[in-house]
Amino acid sequence: MAADGGPDGDPAAGDPRAGGPAAGDSGAGDSGAAGDLDHASAVFGEVRPRLFGIAYRMLGSAAEAEDLVQDVWLRWQTYDRAAVADPAAFLATTTTRLAINVLKSARVRRETYVGPWLPEPVDTGADPHLGAERGEALNLAVLMLLERLSPTERAAYVLREAFDYPYPQIAAIVQVGEAAARQLVSRARKHLRSGRRAPVTGAEQRRLLTAFVAAARAGDLAALEELLAADAVSYSDGGGAARASRFPVVGAVRVAKYVRAFASRFWEGVDVEWATVNGQAAALLRRDGEVFTVLTVDASDRGIGRIMWMMNPAKIAAVSGAA
Repeated sequence: MAADGGPDGDPAAGDPRAGGPAAGDSGAGDSGAAGDLDHASAVFGEVRPRLFGIAYRMLGSAAEAEDLVQDVWLRWQTYDRAAVADPAAFLATTTTRLAINVLKSARVRRETYVGPWLPEPVDTGADPHLGAERGEALNLAVLMLLERLSPTERAAYVLREAFDYPYPQIAAIVQVGEAAARQLVSRARKHLRSGRRAPVTGAEQRRLLTAFVAAARAGDLAALEELLAADAVSYSDGGGAARASRFPVVGAVRVAKYVRAFASRFWEGVDVEWATVNGQAAALLRRDGEVFTVLTVDASDRGIGRIMWMMNPAKIAAVSGAA
């Protein structure tokens, strides 16, 4: 691939080696010809699913990932593509470095987010791996844990676990030595293991979610408590745009009482539709034909550990449309 980016690792910094032309640079000379641009478009289209998969896992937001991939495409159009030996590697590098930069500013925005921030769900019914060789780092609970990592740790983990990049290439992308790249992935793995119990099978997760929806709808306190792990947490993401709890509810008893308290008004007139979201079963809750909540759970052999109510209209729009 082309030479690495500037010393700050920012492909947006104007370094023509790093993913975009420098100020005043017209780009690739003759590469603006229609035939060459068609070829550039074909090359980009072939790797686009992977670029989106990297960006989404890095950012936890489909909308931000789409914007970032579009930015990469604009840079690719004007870049001196003749200097790029490996377009797929070059585009993945540009995507990852841009995502690291976006993550740094996103953390500031999320500190002022109204209520708990949950990753934006994506419909994986058609593409269970979302552009990756493996469906890793796609589960919503895992994406929540990845939020606690540094942007560079998150990048290294995603590249390794979801896309099986070799360590030398990860090191080049995130601009560290190979030993440091291995350490980044190792630290990320340890953090995820410490923050999450071994998950149940997909079939068991679906069974527990179905049972939870039935118990929540009925306001059955005993059934809810039986389904929940002792340290269960309920997260409601309304983003200030939908009525939702602005604080996580912690503990099986408190969560069960919380869910029962709003059962009569919340579930009135609600139809439940099942979907596959982020590789797991999810319940799409409709009222008057419109999806207003995407509900899913994360479970282990101790029961349901996390309940995620995604209610921010802007964040569930894509899943609602797919449904």
